[in-house]
Amino acid sequence: MIVNVGGRTDIVNYYSEWLMNRIKEGYAYSRNPLFTNNISKISLKPEDVDCLMFCSKNYKPMLKYMKEINEKYRIICHYTITAYGRDVEPNVPNIDESIKTLVELSKIIGKEKVLWRYDPILLTEKYTIKKHLETFEYMAKQIFPYVQRCIFSFVEMYKKLDYNMPEIIPFTAEDKIQILEGIGRISKKYNLYTQTCGTDENYEKYGIHLSGCTTTEILEQANKVKYKNVKAKGMRKGCHCIPSRDIGAYDTCLNACKYCYANKRPDLAKENIKLHDKNSPLLIGNVNKTDKITIAKQESFIKEYNVEKAEQISLI
Repeated sequence: MIVNVGGRTDIVNYYSEWLMNRIKEGYAYSRNPLFTNNISKISLKPEDVDCLMFCSKNYKPMLKYMKEINEKYRIICHYTITAYGRDVEPNVPNIDESIKTLVELSKIIGKEKVLWRYDPILLTEKYTIKKHLETFEYMAKQIFPYVQRCIFSFVEMYKKLDYNMPEIIPFTAEDKIQILEGIGRISKKYNLYTQTCGTDENYEKYGIHLSGCTTTEILEQANKVKYKNVKAKGMRKGCHCIPSRDIGAYDTCLNACKYCYANKRPDLAKENIKLHDKNSPLLIGNVNKTDKITIAKQESFIKEYNVEKAEQISLI
């Protein structure tokens, strides 16, 4: 089973001590976001985890732990660095600081385990197509030696964006073409393998590869493991990722990104974090008398572990 450490919130940035406690004790609880009295017990023992999949906008709090984690687990790290400033991502480190941390992370765990995410791409009067392409190239020039690939997506216009970020300018077909052509050209210039996320559209003619940010191909390249032919079971339309189980919780991320889908409102995260107990099996709060705890089924997707064979797997 793939354990998702970052789909619902930025655990790496804000809950690293909790995560390390969970790893030490060998399990975590995950509360069902719809049926809140239902809790799954997820084993974090290395033999029960096919891969720990991290996703964060700031790995600095976890750098001191990554060597230890990398030695115990198969891992993959999605690192989101975008063009936006604090007007859009209020509590995210600036670009240069983020790039520095990415380089440090890559040197600790290896470039094959680091994926740079430049997403979502959205347009405003400040963040124009020109701004995106200039910033993307500025980053790509520094990042390409330290990552397995780059992943980007166009913003999904969730209903909550109508009030969280009304300044977004909807994409036209021409807007997307300009961005695709630019990203494709820059990626080729720096020999950066770039792909989309969360879409069924084919952009190969721009030099941009097909979607799927957590596929068996990516995990094989990262961890020298052969996976079974696992059917994609994305979290939303256009998602081509294989199944995973998330140990986080919604409405708990303090990054406060205006485009965020995981927080209904930024103030909810500020309230919920008050209930955080780093020693609890749950990210937020503790187990109640009315809760029902079920041991999660953790089927392995691994077919074989063959270092010599896996080392022959190359990206290009």
